[in-house]
Amino acid sequence: MRKLEGIVVSDKMHKTCVVAVEHLRKHKRYVKYYKVTKRLQAHDEDNTYHVGDRVIVEETRPISRTKRWKVVGLVKSESK
Repeated sequence: MRKLEGIVVSDKMHKTCVVAVEHLRKHKRYVKYYKVTKRLQAHDEDNTYHVGDRVIVEETRPISRTKRWKVVGLVKSESK
């Protein structure tokens, strides 16, 4: 199973949060690197993660039409 690290950008849905995962991609012609951001909807059973938290998401079975990831753990919390 794949595990990715990202930042929670939305927590407004019930039992779901949106996690932005960034990685670098190399341009074929100009050989420069640029950032690519993917927004994943992840399952958050207890609504414990909030905007700004750095989390780890893991690939899982389809939970709904758009959810194929679940939040496994917290890396760094931004709540005060």
